[in-house]
Amino acid sequence: MATKPNTVKTRICIISDTHTRQPFPATDTNHAFRNPLPTADILLHAGDLTSTGRITEYESTITMLKEANAELKLVIAGNHDTSLDSEYYPRAIKEKFLPVIGHRFGGEDLVKVKELWTGEELGKAGIVYLEEGVQTFELKNGARFTIYTSPYTPEFQNWAFAYERDQDRFNPPKPVSAFQAPNPIPDWPAVDIVLTHGPPMGVLDRTLSDEPVGCANLLKAVKRCRPRLHAFGHIHEGFGGVRRGWRDEGAEKKEEEEMVELDWDRIRKEGCVRVDLSEEGGKGLRWGGETMFVNAAIMNVRYNPANAPWVVDLDLPVGDG
Repeated sequence: MATKPNTVKTRICIISDTHTRQPFPATDTNHAFRNPLPTADILLHAGDLTSTGRITEYESTITMLKEANAELKLVIAGNHDTSLDSEYYPRAIKEKFLPVIGHRFGGEDLVKVKELWTGEELGKAGIVYLEEGVQTFELKNGARFTIYTSPYTPEFQNWAFAYERDQDRFNPPKPVSAFQAPNPIPDWPAVDIVLTHGPPMGVLDRTLSDEPVGCANLLKAVKRCRPRLHAFGHIHEGFGGVRRGWRDEGAEKKEEEEMVELDWDRIRKEGCVRVDLSEEGGKGLRWGGETMFVNAAIMNVRYNPANAPWVVDLDLPVGDG
């Protein structure tokens, strides 16, 4: 791999699948998901901001994000955030899909929904709503990083932001392919962080029945991209973290994995799962050789907010300025 560029230690707080739920009071030390959320340079929310995509639910989640102590708060939608999928939502309302049963007649005002997430007020609070694609950001600590984001997951029971499993949304399309991916994930070393709602196949994606339900094409893309961090949620049972080493094509050595041990007494005491992958911390991530995967679903399988935010210390590249 190429010589490691100049970097700066950056703290990232990761949450997902909050489904409108607010953090518990600061005094409730039986729950790690409590106020205040951990202080960080960057806050990532990997989608499922709401239960069904009502405006009142978005407003509640925005209140939580405003109160979070982070310079930059990057947010994507998930399959439950129905009214943020402008292609899906009118059809779901018209055909009375189960995910939108109970929405007011005619559905939510999509213009108001989009304005809610793109307004000047959110920008002042450091909140940036991201659709599928690549963006680059700079932080006050000098870090300049590139992130790929996507809210899309394999189709499941008529929820939003869905694609068929045989569609490859994340890799450059072949000229003869019927489906042409509009925003494929770039090759290494273009992207530092990948933020998707769903997991890649075989990575923190097992259901209660022990079935892996992640996306195989997403895994293929992440192998090409080799980001420093890939954060997601969606599969509540998959909550956890794993540090995976990449091997070069044709190498006989198997890709190595190191699962993060979850000490729940410590997690509840500190209000988060802490992982230090900085050089300063002594276990620096090998850029291009390893990726840290985090499933940060706050809700467990019973939709009880029993899981914890993640705090990952990571070396990010320093900008030219």
